[in-house]
Amino acid sequence: MGRAGPCLGIMLWLVLPAASGQSPRPPTPPSGNAVVVDGIAARIEDDIITESEVRELSGFQGLVEGHAAPRSKVLDELIDQWIIRTEANAALFPHPSGAEVDRELERLQQQFASPEAFHARLRELGLDEAAVRRLLRQELLLTRFLDYRFRPTEQVDRKQIEDYYHQELAPQLAARGQPLPPLEEVENQIREVLMQRAINDRAMRWLEDSKSRLKIDIEPGGSGE
Repeated sequence: MGRAGPCLGIMLWLVLPAASGQSPRPPTPPSGNAVVVDGIAARIEDDIITESEVRELSGFQGLVEGHAAPRSKVLDELIDQWIIRTEANAALFPHPSGAEVDRELERLQQQFASPEAFHARLRELGLDEAAVRRLLRQELLLTRFLDYRFRPTEQVDRKQIEDYYHQELAPQLAARGQPLPPLEEVENQIREVLMQRAINDRAMRWLEDSKSRLKIDIEPGGSGE
């Protein structure tokens, strides 16, 4: 599906109280009568990222991309998500509807041979459908907020479109043995590709600046691969 990055894909991609910047913690089921205490992977300001969140996002990446990123990158993405989510909640940005999440879940399921194959993969990754829906809802929220925040300040001019057409699209299609369509037929698609690149670049700079001003502590063992 091509979801990657801090909605940058990823992504990438939690149902939260609108007035809170903190993320709800996915419940960890107990085993027998034992009380399971979720570990802390990182602290951000007065909030935390839990080990179960790291495991859950890793599992989701395995479902969507076929493999999970190294632990350090998963944790970094969770920190990015925390920053974007906090800003979205502060702006009272609307959350996706249940119908929108249903559509995304259906699209994801269609990439598997059957519903049984989809649910078998979930079990392999330690996920359930409720977790996937929660992560898809978050992905929609974060991606849309970044678009809302940065699209109005970005522009794509004709020269950028022509450069992409000749320097990127033409070689790609030639390598596949496919004909190059007239520029007029693909101009709008190219403009959107370049706009998304610009939004991602701006978002990455904003996230790096935001992290430099936040108190972030990675717990011992939490920064490894």
